[in-house]
Amino acid sequence: MKARFKPYGLVLAVALIELVLGFTHPALAWRSVGNSAEFLGEVLAVLPPVMLLMGLLDVWVPRRLVEGHLGPGSGLRGVVLAFLLGTAAAGPLYAAFPLAVSLGRKGARVANIAIFLGSWASIKIPMLVMESSFIGLRFALLRLAFTVPGVVAVGFLMERLVPEGGQSAVAGLIVEEAS
Repeated sequence: MKARFKPYGLVLAVALIELVLGFTHPALAWRSVGNSAEFLGEVLAVLPPVMLLMGLLDVWVPRRLVEGHLGPGSGLRGVVLAFLLGTAAAGPLYAAFPLAVSLGRKGARVANIAIFLGSWASIKIPMLVMESSFIGLRFALLRLAFTVPGVVAVGFLMERLVPEGGQSAVAGLIVEEAS
């Protein structure tokens, strides 16, 4: 019985906290419920198109294409392509994880998956444009100069830490954690 509720542990914990807050701090509880509902609405608006895109990627993009461009033999070209895919993307970071799983199943190397996720999280082109307009171009370029090597280093560190055949292991781990 306990294993049946395990996938819903976080949701149940949040509901329990909000219930306790309802008795102790009702105004805070209503604000918390409103924030949770708003976030759930955002996720439900983003996830269907991402799942559709993931399905199309699975059907239309052959494994050999992903292996050739992002796989173990892709070298610098794979790193650059992973960066371009991540920086050109739009949407929140949680939308990138299903795509990363799909890339992993198609044979992308772990370093390139981590670089894709890292660049999606920190180096998106629209974000750089806004950052340079608010904080200044010099700051944006300096942050970019530090972020790019950091993302690459983390990508290759991840690849060293994940065992052989890691693409499917990482993809399976992400799917297992999500379910």
